[in-house]
Amino acid sequence: MLRAQLARCMVSMATRACVARDSAGSATGGPVEAAIRAKLEQALSPEVLELRNESGGHAVPAGSETHFRVAVVSSRFEGMSPLQRHRLVHEALSEELAGPVHALAIQAKTPAQWRENPQLDTSPPCLGGSKKTRGTS
Repeated sequence: MLRAQLARCMVSMATRACVARDSAGSATGGPVEAAIRAKLEQALSPEVLELRNESGGHAVPAGSETHFRVAVVSSRFEGMSPLQRHRLVHEALSEELAGPVHALAIQAKTPAQWRENPQLDTSPPCLGGSKKTRGTS
């Protein structure tokens, strides 16, 4: 039942961008997140744009904007391979990827692909930023 409700919600949002949520689920939006959103909207005219700041789940200071997950649904992706789609996203965000953004997980789908599975994936837990935190010396 929850999956059906989620699917209906996602279909109803197919023509607008979604509100960003951090890893704790609260609505947020720092300057890096705002830049990412604006550049993807301009470059790809997405039907759905979901952006999640996952920095809080990593070994970075509170309030950081370094780790993101994005779902971009655009008709511009029709006929493109996943690699070509990711290249378009990387091209649009080249400035952020060269600077403040350390990691970007991308789901780049066509509208038909999104209708089949309308959800933003989750990232695995961070293992820490150094070998020491993983139990090796």
